[in-house]
Amino acid sequence: MLDSLTLDQLRSLVAVAEAGSFSAAARKLGRVQSAISQSIQSLETSLGTPLFDRSGKVPKLNDAGRVILADARRLLDGATTLKARAESIVQDMEAELTLAVDAIFPIVVLTDSLRDLAAEFPNLPVTLFTEGLGGAEQRLRDGAARLALYVPFANIGENREMEYLVSIPTSPVVASDHPLAAIDGPIGRDELEAAVQLVLTDRTSVSDGISGGIVSHRTWRFADLTTRLDFLLAGFGWCHMPTHMVRDHIAAGRLKVLDLKEKSSADFAIHIVHERGRPPGRAGRWLMDRIRRRIPQCVGHGLATKPISQTDGMDQNLSTLPEVLTEGH
Repeated sequence: MLDSLTLDQLRSLVAVAEAGSFSAAARKLGRVQSAISQSIQSLETSLGTPLFDRSGKVPKLNDAGRVILADARRLLDGATTLKARAESIVQDMEAELTLAVDAIFPIVVLTDSLRDLAAEFPNLPVTLFTEGLGGAEQRLRDGAARLALYVPFANIGENREMEYLVSIPTSPVVASDHPLAAIDGPIGRDELEAAVQLVLTDRTSVSDGISGGIVSHRTWRFADLTTRLDFLLAGFGWCHMPTHMVRDHIAAGRLKVLDLKEKSSADFAIHIVHERGRPPGRAGRWLMDRIRRRIPQCVGHGLATKPISQTDGMDQNLSTLPEVLTEGH
């Protein structure tokens, strides 16, 4: 008999419970009392059990009614979410927002923007992938993500729409108790070559064997920035790190910025990327606009550098990034 269960019956049950009587529920729903009574009776027939104690002047929920009431509220909430999601799809809204973000992107910009998104679109499911190197691009290729924020590589192909967003600066750093930290004056290439360099390795095939930024003869490989930072702090070697990730460690004296004789630009040019012909929906566009608005604040707090020309940003690839060693090397 559950096939005859309707949302109208559940709404009537909730209304009676909240209003305190059948007549009050009828007024609340703008219906006649007999319609409410019939709806409740049909619900009880469908469930095969009475939901009200009718021994008194005013029917009261019995034990079964109180249990069913909680389920009814959950089902009605689910129906409301389902309806909102269907309406969103019709209105160019993604059924789900899937986003892949490079781990170097400042997390405060991302969390603040996603908090705003959740307030604007409370019923929108979000899947967030935090990736390193080729991971975000791989998520696009697999179809797991529709939108991505990462450093585009020269070999990703033409089936991409890309918009330059911001550059994330890096700093050459080492633990304060590492031998390199004790060197007075600018540090030369020979001294760097003799020390262990902590490098990132791409676990995907996106980089296609490209490597760059390798100076030392001895390298330790890491697949993610967080683990590399842990080993950096433990004194295993030196590397370039996103400046915003090590600023507090530098200020606290745990890390030291290396004064290198050979200066080089090692910024990460982050782009907004999606598959050509498959642009983000309304929520994705809204989120990217919110992130663009927060970027000046990001720059102002030293988390990123001022925008470079879009052409310059698009030319960046793995060979110009700091300390990338792919599996093919």
